[in-house]
Amino acid sequence: MKRAKYILVIFSGTLIYVLMSLLFGVNSLKNYKFMEEQKVILSKQKSDIQNINSELELELTALRDDKAVIAAYARKLGYVAQDEKIIKITGLKPAQTALYDTGKVLRHQEPAFVSEKICKIVAFVFSLMVFSLLLFYDIVKGNIVLGAKKRPAVVTGIPLYDLPQI
Repeated sequence: MKRAKYILVIFSGTLIYVLMSLLFGVNSLKNYKFMEEQKVILSKQKSDIQNINSELELELTALRDDKAVIAAYARKLGYVAQDEKIIKITGLKPAQTALYDTGKVLRHQEPAFVSEKICKIVAFVFSLMVFSLLLFYDIVKGNIVLGAKKRPAVVTGIPLYDLPQI
């Protein structure tokens, strides 16, 4: 078998390994797309939570420092100042307090992939198949003869001897 055939065997195994890794491996195109989608979802939820956090920090600062906000919150809880009078009106629904929706809980999802070990095994098996096909081709063409020993050529016919002439 010529050297080019060995190079073809190595090239075919490497090609299959690269294609399997690219299409089905850990860092495949499908997994890259999956991770990009997860990244977009996480960044959107992160920005929503950051907006809620800034609103809550603003409300906390107002409750600590602003007297009018503290008084309004105390009235909402039923407290009154010394010079105020309470008038209760029945039949009205109480005001709803703001509920902050932080979104749904995101669980880690493991992407589906074929392990590198499987990719390497498949590539090796494919290389062995290519090698065996090329070896079978050489045997059929007669480039490789198995089992038969080559015999030296025997000339048949009248024997000639190199004898001195008289």
